[in-house]
Amino acid sequence: MKISIGNDHAGTQYKNLIQLYLENEAGIEVKNYGTNTDDSVDYADFVHPVAEDVESGKADFGIIICGSGNGASMTANKHQKIRCALCWTGEITKLSRAHNDANILSIPARFVSTQQAVDMVKIFLNTEFEGGRHQKRIDKIPCQ
Repeated sequence: MKISIGNDHAGTQYKNLIQLYLENEAGIEVKNYGTNTDDSVDYADFVHPVAEDVESGKADFGIIICGSGNGASMTANKHQKIRCALCWTGEITKLSRAHNDANILSIPARFVSTQQAVDMVKIFLNTEFEGGRHQKRIDKIPCQ
């Protein structure tokens, strides 16, 4: 499995902990597009490359992190093949995969702890899409 990850200045600490978990504990290859400092940056510069990797198949999933998670999520969802879910609990994270087949997880760094963020990543990557009645709904998302 390959994961692309991106973050702005609010998510640097979160990204570092998530990347450590993914690479060292889960054995997952990670492409880091995020900033590595707390200096103010524009989230879109770090989100578009993640979305492009997921869209093109270079990554199986994406994880993006900004202060509220909103800007990052809005940016990712501009890409036609992206279903980015802004999550702040484990239950919402699970439903984003099971019912919505989300392919990018957006984490609001200012509203969840680092442990919650890592736990959400685990849930996101270990929850399968249920398909069935949910597939019909997913098929209606793209604008034609």
